[in-house]
Amino acid sequence: MLKGGLARLRQSYPALNPSEQKAAKFTLDHPEQMLQMTVSELAEASGSSQSAIIRLCKTLRMKGYQELKLCVAGDLKDSSSTGDEYKEINPNSDLPTVVASVSNNTIFSINETLKVLDIQKLQQAIDLIERAHRIDFFGTGASQLVACDAQVKFMRINKACTAYADNHLQLTSAVTLTSGDVAVAFSNSGETYQTIECIKAAKQSGAKTIGITRYGNNTLGQLVDFQIGIVSTESDVRSAATTSRIVQLNLVDIIYLAVAGYQYESSLKYLNRSLDAIKNSFRVK
Repeated sequence: MLKGGLARLRQSYPALNPSEQKAAKFTLDHPEQMLQMTVSELAEASGSSQSAIIRLCKTLRMKGYQELKLCVAGDLKDSSSTGDEYKEINPNSDLPTVVASVSNNTIFSINETLKVLDIQKLQQAIDLIERAHRIDFFGTGASQLVACDAQVKFMRINKACTAYADNHLQLTSAVTLTSGDVAVAFSNSGETYQTIECIKAAKQSGAKTIGITRYGNNTLGQLVDFQIGIVSTESDVRSAATTSRIVQLNLVDIIYLAVAGYQYESSLKYLNRSLDAIKNSFRVK
């Protein structure tokens, strides 16, 4: 069953034009009612227009209004069977509520990302990384922690890669990439200036580029060769990225395991070597 209609609408909403936003907001607020409507009825009820709704479907990378309805219907059936939904965390929430809400929101964001994940683009990104001579992972703030995690994983299967924390070093590395290399950028907003500058430099150097960023239109997604869209729900009281970081880490694991699986024999050899070296040098005997 098709899913992900509501997730795509939520994530794309800020970048939509006002007429498209009207149709999107009505659908998000009244999904059951929208399912019973024709395009003209939705346009009238939301104060939008039929042409805006058709443009909205194209923005969401859907073939048309019927596909949008099928995806929304799939979301409603999925939520009714699982009970999963985003739960806001309030400043006065007790500890059991915080524990349950944080855990639920992480699971919810991963499941919502799976609904909108473009498997074809993901496969193309994996193929690029597998063949890459060198991989540069870029990120700022919490996204830089994800870049570091990616570096650790891919180093262990003998992939030459970097994940510099210093933005000057990131940019310096980006300008030395070549046509056989790949740059992977992490940014939930897709608008992080330092990361975008690195991707621009990587493209000018001839490298292929991948962006793991919020689903929908954003600067990073428009720049890269392959955008892997994610869905995340963040609490208003958060002090740093929470679910977006976990969703990015989950995608790193997916890509890493896929690449390692394609190069199973050599990956296993290097994984065993690194494991033995760490055991012999850093484990208490």
